[in-house]
This record gives sequence, C-alpha cells and structure tokens, in this order.
Amino acid sequence: MSLFIAIAGNIGVGKSSLTHILSERLGWRPFFEAVDDNPYLADFYANMRRWSFHSQIFFLGRRLQDHLRILSCPDPAVQDRAIYEDAEIFARNLYRRGDLSERDYRSYHTLYEGLIRCLQPPDLIVYLQASVPTLQARIRCRGRKYELATPASYLGSLNELYDQWAATFDLCPVLTVPTDGLDFVQRPGDAEVIIAQIQGCLPPASI
Repeated sequence: MSLFIAIAGNIGVGKSSLTHILSERLGWRPFFEAVDDNPYLADFYANMRRWSFHSQIFFLGRRLQDHLRILSCPDPAVQDRAIYEDAEIFARNLYRRGDLSERDYRSYHTLYEGLIRCLQPPDLIVYLQASVPTLQARIRCRGRKYELATPASYLGSLNELYDQWAATFDLCPVLTVPTDGLDFVQRPGDAEVIIAQIQGCLPPASI
C-alpha cells in the first residue's frame, strides 16, 4: 500500500469535490463514494425506517471493497468517505432516531467491528466540517432530488456525531478542516490552503 488519505464529512460538505481536486493537483488515485448506484438510497430517503438496514449494508460492503482495493493499490490514493463513517455516524444516528431497530443495529455493528479489526487504517483522515446552513446551501447547489428534503435536524444530528467521532478516533490521525468560510471549488486559493494543511500532516517522504 502506498499513501492512503480518506475524506470524511457530512452530506454535501464537499468530500467528492475535494477528492477530485486532490487527485488532479497531487496525482493521487481517487476512490469515489458509491451513491448513484446504491439501489436502496432513493427508497431510504423516502422511508428511512423501512430501508435503513438495507442501505447501510450496501454502503458497508461497497466501502469494504474500496478499502481493500486501496490497500492493494501501488499509487497514493484518496477516498471519498471512509468505512468508519458508515457505522460510527450514519448507522448510529439511525439507531438513535429509531429508524434502525436494536436487532438490526447490533447485527450491523458486530459485522462492522469484525471488519475493521482486519483492515489497515488510512494514513490520514481529513474531516471537512460545516454548519447546517452551509450544508443545506451546498446540497441545493448539488441538486440531488432525494437529498433536497433532508431535514435540518437530521444534518444537525450527523454533525454532532461527526464532531464526537473526530475528537475520539484513534486508529489514525484526523485533520479537522472548518469549511464554512471556504469555497475550494470556485476559489483555487482555498484549495491550496487545505492541500498545505494535509501535506503538513504527512511525512515528507510520502508527499
């Protein structure tokens, strides 16, 4: 395995955009999140309680495949959302909301815990942090129909869990980047600021 960077953060925060930018600027191989090919996602947004377990299992399996591909990749790689977010953020939030039953959550988490014991973690996780109004604005710009009705309370709950997770995660270093005042898509200088922060967290030989 060469260098492995994962980009973490809430819905709409800019993970895919930053993954693309890092791939182009630094020559890292991108691994993008499987969203459009998730056969459960539109159903999940329409009825979270009915489809949450199915959707989470799909994401966990797909993220595992990507993680294993990255570990065997000879080139530096950047991943759009890490496997840890599926369980520690999204599944936990669904369980807290009552949209994932106790039985399904325990079964899911047992599988997750077994998987991460077998996986080498990334060299660095970059956590993109944003307030709910910023997330909502970016979601509107992105224009995915099934995301547009996402309640602010749902995004807020995810933000709370993300902050807790980023503060306690210890399998690898975590770089937290507040993005409310940044536009790394439209302003190249903002992207350079983030790139410099990432490079500052990596050993010189790996850059």
